[in-house]
Amino acid sequence: MVERPLYQWSASEIARAVSAGERRAHDVVEAFLLRIDDQNPRLNALRAVYHETACDRARALDQRLASGESVGRLAGVPVAIKDNLCLRSDYGSGDESPTTACGSRMLAGYRSPYTATAVQRLLDEDAIVVGTANMDEFGMGSSGEHCHFGVTRNPHDEERVPGGSSSGCAAALASGMVALALGSDTGGSVRQPAALTGTVGFKPSYGRVSRWGLVAYASSLDCVGPMARKVEDAALALEVISGADALDSTCSTRRAGSVLDSIDLPLDGLRIGVPVQARDEANDPSVNAALDRAIESFRSIGAEVIDVEFKHVHQSVPAYYIVAPAEASSNLARYDGVRYGHRASIDRSSSIEDLMARSRSEGFGAEVQRRIMLGTHTLSSGYYDAYYSRAMKMRRLVQQEFATLFATDPGPGCHAVLMPTTTGPAFRIGEKMDDPALMYREDLYTVAANLAGLPAISVPAGHAEVEGKRLPIGVQLIGPAFEDARLLRIARRLEVQLAG
Repeated sequence: MVERPLYQWSASEIARAVSAGERRAHDVVEAFLLRIDDQNPRLNALRAVYHETACDRARALDQRLASGESVGRLAGVPVAIKDNLCLRSDYGSGDESPTTACGSRMLAGYRSPYTATAVQRLLDEDAIVVGTANMDEFGMGSSGEHCHFGVTRNPHDEERVPGGSSSGCAAALASGMVALALGSDTGGSVRQPAALTGTVGFKPSYGRVSRWGLVAYASSLDCVGPMARKVEDAALALEVISGADALDSTCSTRRAGSVLDSIDLPLDGLRIGVPVQARDEANDPSVNAALDRAIESFRSIGAEVIDVEFKHVHQSVPAYYIVAPAEASSNLARYDGVRYGHRASIDRSSSIEDLMARSRSEGFGAEVQRRIMLGTHTLSSGYYDAYYSRAMKMRRLVQQEFATLFATDPGPGCHAVLMPTTTGPAFRIGEKMDDPALMYREDLYTVAANLAGLPAISVPAGHAEVEGKRLPIGVQLIGPAFEDARLLRIARRLEVQLAG
């Protein structure tokens, strides 16, 4: 039997083999770097690759193992991090000194003096960051097209998008360039690209993972989340990165507990709710077929699948696109060319206002400018009550509706809600760039979990045949707040049933 190439191994398999001395970390990293050299020029998934740094760290890890030293739970696992997660500039040296650019000209060349907590926790467990992944600028996009460093392409069809904003992470995983990735999810930015590339994307409960070192887009919505090829790997990553952090006051002090120890435990009395609104007229037939497969998979293991009402699914999108731009308008105000960010060239007669206006016009892309202006407008005097206040009321209704679905009395007592992740398979590059409203509709099923602060995961659920290509389809599970471990167990069981 021919052994699979190392770049096809899962993160869990790599960590076990390296820890047991069955594979050298250096051999693993070299295999992935060769894969990067082959795939990345076409896909543009990784903005920066740390060849020498990754090899040096792998050799050091091998030396520790040879001396009998114990190693971390992610020993030798090649990881990509999204371009909005800070990595200290001394992680590499010379040309490989990392920068954190958020996919934007505004921060091109920014060298961080610190490493994000979630990234540091991966490094502390001996994961090896091999590259920084491209993304939609400042996390604002659903396709990977809104990036100063170029469009990211879908490995399943290079003329199609991989989803966004964690586009590079998803494409790198799907093409075998990394075994694990760390992204961020503000309105679906981990789950949507996972669905379009046939990978797993997990958004933790808000507060489960520290946001320290994550460049802010919308602070009450942003979550750091793992992306992987298997649910087991996502669970392993969550176990590593979650937990209290004194540097982030919004990070929960609740004990996360072991996730992996319970991942394969039985799920007795499982009840899954499927909103009748999940079969929207905008759905591609392949999405409804994937949803049906997931429902039958749950029923085959004895789970009770019931129809439920989620009345505010359609209102979630407009509410999100008021709340998120409003917070972005505040968070991105610091990038003015004076204190932070790209500084335009001006003549001596120009005012400070001219400098700021030109710096922002040159530094921010069209989509970021659009959302900043939208957010500034909704927060302005005379419009706050008409827009922002009403959006926050809708956010509360979404939270209450989820609470009712998960309640046992008088609610239906669902352990998870099952919905599509996207309305269809990956669309063509450029197909929706001229219609922002059509692009925003890509977030129909994902933004509600962010508004409510709930854990959610996208799992591969089949393919759609489109123009001779097999394009992945994903389904999404949403669970109660801080029931992340149980949600991963449910997702793991679904993954196994769908694969069988």
